[in-house]
Amino acid sequence: MHPVLIDLGFWQIPSYGVLLATAVLVALWTTRIRARRVGLDGDRIVDLALWALIWALLGSKLTLVIVEFPRFFHNPVEILGLARAGGVFLGGFISGMLALIILLRKYDLPPFPTIDTLVPSLSLGQAIGRVGCLAAGCCWGAECNLPWAITYTSPIAGRNLGTPLGHPLHPFPLYAMVANLVIFGLLEFLYRRRPAPGRVFATYLLLYGPTRFLLEFTRGDPARGFVFGGLLSTSQLISIVMILVGGALHLWISRRSRE
Repeated sequence: MHPVLIDLGFWQIPSYGVLLATAVLVALWTTRIRARRVGLDGDRIVDLALWALIWALLGSKLTLVIVEFPRFFHNPVEILGLARAGGVFLGGFISGMLALIILLRKYDLPPFPTIDTLVPSLSLGQAIGRVGCLAAGCCWGAECNLPWAITYTSPIAGRNLGTPLGHPLHPFPLYAMVANLVIFGLLEFLYRRRPAPGRVFATYLLLYGPTRFLLEFTRGDPARGFVFGGLLSTSQLISIVMILVGGALHLWISRRSRE
């Protein structure tokens, strides 16, 4: 882990911020290439994606406040720390998708083909972003006695994020990185086969939903919220919804194709 990439004393550049920016740039670049390959307006799709990204970032931070409301209520000054916090990805995913749905009409772009073009790059961006999580020390895993357990040692992460130091933990960010890279490869392969519009997006929901649900069992950080008396994390609940929506969308696309 390496929370601070460059430290000039009077100015620090965080590793997470650099990797998050890298994830965004790579995702937009690959989206533009993919769009032009199938005859879509890559520049307009990138412009649309940037607006969706802004709303996704706001939604991820709002979700973090909601799931950790008692902490922010008793310590309002911690809200200022949201500027350097990544937030809750699935909360950002929901707000970003809502922004896409609203803005697609304004940009005069076909809904499903546009979203299908975006989601493979979303998975690629997630993978890069998880490297940032590992470097920063956030989204740490639960206690682990397996050979591949990792131990955080940075006092900066312990001070800023409460990262547990000196204890072997599941490398959750690495699990998520590998999972998202695999999902990216599968979606890219499917996209190149030119399936029915919406099929790539539905497949993303069916791949990421159960993957995130299972990976949540290896997480140990509290900044994610729980529902049903602690039975499920907020992310697991959203993952279940993703699975249901993805399955329903696949069935709807199949029925529409037959008709």
